[in-house]
Amino acid sequence: MPTVLLVRHGRTTANAQGVLAGRAPGTRLDAVGRQQAERAAERVASVPLVAVVSSPLERCRQTARILVERQAQRPQTLIERGLTEADYGQWQGLTLRELARDPLWPLVQTQPSAVTFPGGESMSAMQARSVAAIRRHDAEVEARHGASAVWAAVGHGDIIKSVVADALGMHLDLFQRITIGPASISVVRYGPQRPEVVATNTDSGDLSWLRQAAPPGDAPVGGGAGPVSPDEAAVPS
Repeated sequence: MPTVLLVRHGRTTANAQGVLAGRAPGTRLDAVGRQQAERAAERVASVPLVAVVSSPLERCRQTARILVERQAQRPQTLIERGLTEADYGQWQGLTLRELARDPLWPLVQTQPSAVTFPGGESMSAMQARSVAAIRRHDAEVEARHGASAVWAAVGHGDIIKSVVADALGMHLDLFQRITIGPASISVVRYGPQRPEVVATNTDSGDLSWLRQAAPPGDAPVGGGAGPVSPDEAAVPS
């Protein structure tokens, strides 16, 4: 089972201003967002990625480009429309402060499975297409590169939250319990028995342990020994 790194784009000008950018063109990383993407790329630099798949929106393509540039051997790069931001319809371009006064806002917070954004898509459709895209690319990676391959998918906060919720077996109505920060990295493996959520919303720390072969599909009873970091490997037994 390959390992997929779910990478959210770095902070944008819209994020900093509290605006729901949605699919609006021209939404780019700000200076902080570029630094965040660089830090994520540095964390992944020691892990050979076989592919980087990105949402078509500019902020994700910028983040993906930074990830690719830090790889010793340039991985395959692909654009995947299934990972694009939710179609927020008439909500797009409004501030979060304005949206918090909308009658739909409480439903977004507590029952997203019942939400269809005015003039946009439903949150259930958003989750279905994003999960399908991740699982399809993961199967293609395994077929081409084997079960120990590592690849990255660069997307948006709600997209990654919905993928993680699916991997955890959570109902969509619980997905607001998950936090996905700018340029954070979450780690998922799709095994023969069930998905395995290895990490969520990480924004620091060494990831070189991902170079180790993926564990077998069965969950280790008692938790197992876990991966060994380079520092731990150097400690005498």
